[in-house]
Amino acid sequence: MTAFPSVTAIVPCLDEETAIADVVAGLLANGADAVVVVDGGSRDATAARATSAGAHVIVEPRRGYGRAIQTGITALPPETHIVLFVDGDGSDRLDRLPGLLDPIRTGRADFVHGSRIRGSREPGAMSPQQIVAGHLAGGLLRLVYGARFTDMSPFRAIRRDALARLGMADETYGWNLEMLMRASAAGLRCEEIAVGQRPRRGGASKVSGDWRAGIHAAWIIATTFLRLARTLSREGRPAG
Repeated sequence: MTAFPSVTAIVPCLDEETAIADVVAGLLANGADAVVVVDGGSRDATAARATSAGAHVIVEPRRGYGRAIQTGITALPPETHIVLFVDGDGSDRLDRLPGLLDPIRTGRADFVHGSRIRGSREPGAMSPQQIVAGHLAGGLLRLVYGARFTDMSPFRAIRRDALARLGMADETYGWNLEMLMRASAAGLRCEEIAVGQRPRRGGASKVSGDWRAGIHAAWIIATTFLRLARTLSREGRPAG
């Protein structure tokens, strides 16, 4: 029996054979009790290496970042109390994981967001469009909801019961923004800590490595914010 509430990490990935084993091992070494890797139909050895490293692997052939996350949520072990979200490319600083979990473990927060922008970033770790998008999203969230987030980092942790109440629905890269908005509108106790960022260890970025993909992701983020702001308003969830 663990001394802390059980933590399960969900790791969506696609063709990340270079990094995934170290990601799984790093999670298990820094506070995760279980790792669920959601493989998007990789054509390399991602699934095999994740399994060998100790992860439970699920193949989700339907594309969509949010869809992969939702698939991972359905596979959470029943004892999971804290859900952790991490990318599979090796860019997240897993040595920062204890600091991400501590506010929830001590009962101080329901949701903790890791900011890459506030933390120490290695050269090339984030593209200019990622930094700009983080600042813009942070400004909108502060203006509409009074929230103080500075990034849309995928590296985050939340109480499982709080996650279940949010009603997450986005199936695209808008998932990360949707969670920030819903957590803010729902009045969750939210914290943000500096986590920094490293360059991805392998594979091609699905968003930041290509300007066309970046523009498409920016469009999804912008439309998600406007659509969800209207949805939350209809649901009667207060802003700020």
